[in-house]
Amino acid sequence: MSNQPSGRTIVQPSAPNPSEGIDTDFDTNSISATVGGSSFGTSISSSTLKYRYENGRRYHGYHNGSYLLPNDEAEQERLDLHHHIFRLTLGGRLFRAPITAHPERVLDFGTATGIWAIDFADEFQSTTVIGNDLSPIQPSWIPPNCKFYVDDVESEWVYLPEEAFDFIHGRGMGGSIADWNTLYGRILDNLKPGGWIEMQEYEAWVHSDDDPTLQKCPNTLRWQTLADEASIKFGKRLNSASEQKGNLIRAGFKNVEDDIYKVPMGTWPKDNNLKEIGAFQMEHMCSCIESFTFALFTRILGWDIQETQLLCDAVRKEFRDPKNHLYTVFHFVYGQRASN
Repeated sequence: MSNQPSGRTIVQPSAPNPSEGIDTDFDTNSISATVGGSSFGTSISSSTLKYRYENGRRYHGYHNGSYLLPNDEAEQERLDLHHHIFRLTLGGRLFRAPITAHPERVLDFGTATGIWAIDFADEFQSTTVIGNDLSPIQPSWIPPNCKFYVDDVESEWVYLPEEAFDFIHGRGMGGSIADWNTLYGRILDNLKPGGWIEMQEYEAWVHSDDDPTLQKCPNTLRWQTLADEASIKFGKRLNSASEQKGNLIRAGFKNVEDDIYKVPMGTWPKDNNLKEIGAFQMEHMCSCIESFTFALFTRILGWDIQETQLLCDAVRKEFRDPKNHLYTVFHFVYGQRASN
C-alpha cells in the first residue's frame, strides 16, 4: 500500500509546486465520574494519577499501556501548538462540519489538554461541552459550560438517550484506536438524528513533491516506515487518516466529506499564510519526534533508547535542512447521522 497522497482533491492551503513556490530567503528567528444521570469514566484516584515514567517521559496511568504517547508538560505544549496549527489551517475556525448554529451538547473525545473543547465552549456559550481523555491533564480554570472526565473512548459508552450529542469531535486519534468500526458505531448511536461527527486527523507520513521517494531524507523514510509498522504490530495504526472517510461511510454516516490540506514544514513557501503555518509546523514536527518514537520503538520493536535517540536526531536534522521542502497532510473528515 502506497503512503504517498495521490488522486485526491486538495483544498487550500496547499503546498506550492516545487519549481515556483519556494522562498529560499526567509529568515526564521473539573473532573468527575458522572454526566447527567449516566455513570462513566472515573473520578481522580491514586491509580489514575499513578503515571508511568520511562526514558525521560511521563505516560498515562489509567488503562496503562493502551496509548503510547506521553502526557508530560512537553507533550502538552506540543498538543497546544498543534491546536494552533489546526486553527491557522482552517483560517481560525475550530471545525468544518456544517453543524447547527446552536448545538446543545458537544463531545470532544481524546481531548488531551482540552484546548479545543475550551475554545468551543468560549465560542458557543450556550452549549454544554464535554471532553474526555485517559489523562487528567486539563486545566482547572475552564468555562462554566465545559466539563472534563477521565474516560477511555474504547470502553463501552453509557450515555443515556437524553444525553445524545449534536456534534462529536475527535482529533489526532491515529495510533489510539484498535477498532474504528466499533468506535464509529458507538458515536452514531450517541448522536442526535441529524448530528455530526468530525475527525481531524493527520497522516503520520512526511511528503515532498520535489523528492517523492525521500531519497534526500533516508532517515525520515526509515523512521516513518518503522513507526507505521510498529503501530500496526501494536494493533493501533498510526498512519490511518486516509482511511477515515471509508470508515465513516461503512459505519452508516451520510454526507461524508474528507477535506484534505497540505501543511508545509518550514518557511519555504512564498505564500505568507503558508509560511507562518510552516514555521509553526516545523517546530511541532521536531518536538513530536520523540513523542511518537520512544514507546513504539523501545516497547514494540525492542530498540534500546540510545539507538532510538540517534535516529530521532538524524530525522530532526533532515527536517530542519532548508533544502528539503517537506509537508504533512491533514484530513478533516465529517459525516452526519441520518435525520430519520
